[in-house]
Amino acid sequence: MSNLGHVTAEQAASYREHGYLYPIRAMTEDEAADFRARVEALEAEWLDNGLPLPLNTYKRVNAQIVMPVAHELGCHEGILNAVEGVLGPDIMLYSVEFLIKEPNTKAVVTMHQDLTYWGMGEIDGLTTAWLALSPATKTSGCMDVVSGSHKNPILPHEDTFDGNNLLSRGQEIRVDVAEEDKVSMELRSGEISFHHGLTIHGSGPNSSDDRRIGVAIRYLIPEIAKSGGERDFAHLARGRDDHGLWAPYRVPQVAFEPDALKQYDAVRQLQTQVMMKGAKEDSAIYEKAG
Repeated sequence: MSNLGHVTAEQAASYREHGYLYPIRAMTEDEAADFRARVEALEAEWLDNGLPLPLNTYKRVNAQIVMPVAHELGCHEGILNAVEGVLGPDIMLYSVEFLIKEPNTKAVVTMHQDLTYWGMGEIDGLTTAWLALSPATKTSGCMDVVSGSHKNPILPHEDTFDGNNLLSRGQEIRVDVAEEDKVSMELRSGEISFHHGLTIHGSGPNSSDDRRIGVAIRYLIPEIAKSGGERDFAHLARGRDDHGLWAPYRVPQVAFEPDALKQYDAVRQLQTQVMMKGAKEDSAIYEKAG
């Protein structure tokens, strides 16, 4: 087993106390550069290659179902080593999404809590590993978190549907967060951070001359289920699943193969009913649901 991604007991305790953890070296900078090259080659090949949905939708929602490189990142040994230190030995891969800010652009992620619209309630056994495939700095728009905010319940949010907001609904907490309360989680390529599903977080624009390429990878423990009883999909990435609460998806072997696209549509439609419930508008990556 690789030594990369090791999380000490002290670091795990810090995560439980503060709701975030960084930086953890999950892969070498050379390996991160290789993954970046593969992602950008896929972008170049498929941008205008007749996909049923815009390429950005596939990058932003459940990329692991249609992109082998996304599934590979979600099951990367160094990342899973770190996840095990936070969640324990039984790990379900829930989703992979590419959060890319182009150089010198205004795209932001407003301050929010991930679990607000996921239909899982205020659970504890879910974390996001945020992988940097290019440097994430204050200048390039790294993630900011509010320490200890995971001890709050789900706070009221409002939808903005702002075109510069990378979130599906442009959602933002109805609480003013002071600049001095933000912790900027700067990462080098190949490093990851963790944040709890209730931790308040967001990020600013990319004022640098390079793309800020982040990969948000969501993991959960097998005993968690959707609070409304909806069937959803996840992949057993490590350990055991003795609960059977999550349906497996077919691991993609080739990018955007027809069967994977069909499964992607089914999963996306299922999740739309939860993610966009009560929304007044469509988003760029989800349609609104009733």
